[in-house]
Amino acid sequence: MSDENDKPASDPESTGSTESAAWQEKRRDAAAERLAALDRRKSAESAQAAEHVAAFVAQARARNLPTTRLRAGSLSGRTTYKTALEGWYLKRNRTLAIGVDGNFYILSAPASLTARLTGVVVHPSDPPLIVGAGGRDGESMPIAELLAARLEAGPDFPA
Repeated sequence: MSDENDKPASDPESTGSTESAAWQEKRRDAAAERLAALDRRKSAESAQAAEHVAAFVAQARARNLPTTRLRAGSLSGRTTYKTALEGWYLKRNRTLAIGVDGNFYILSAPASLTARLTGVVVHPSDPPLIVGAGGRDGESMPIAELLAARLEAGPDFPA
C-alpha cells in the first residue's frame, strides 16, 4: 500500500527541483569561470604594467631624476602623512607614485592623529594598465603615457 503523500520519481515537482538544482550549478560554474577569466586578465594587465614601471625606474635612474620622500594623503585630502618610501610622484596631486623599489603606490591613508606623529605604512599595489579607469572623463590614461609624461617633466615635477 502506498501513501498518497509519497511522490513517484517521475513527479513533475521533483523533476523540476532536479532541473533547478542542475541549472543553479551551471550558473555557479559559469560565474566562477567568468571570475577566473577576469582574474587572469587582471593579472596579465598588471604584469604588462609592471614592465612599464620597471622601464620607468631604469630610465629615471639613468637620467638621474631626483627622488623625494613620499607622503600619503588622508582620504579627506586635508592632511598628508610621512612614509618610509622614497620615489617619484606620478601625478601633480601626489596621489600615485613609483618607489625606488620599483613598486606602484596609491598614496592614501585613513585620517589619524597617530599617523600625524608616526607616519603611515603604504603597501604597494598592482599597477593598472589604465590609470584612473572607471573614473571621471579625462582622468584615465594608459600607464605608459603617464610614466612617459613624468619622465618628460624631469626634475621640476611636481611644480
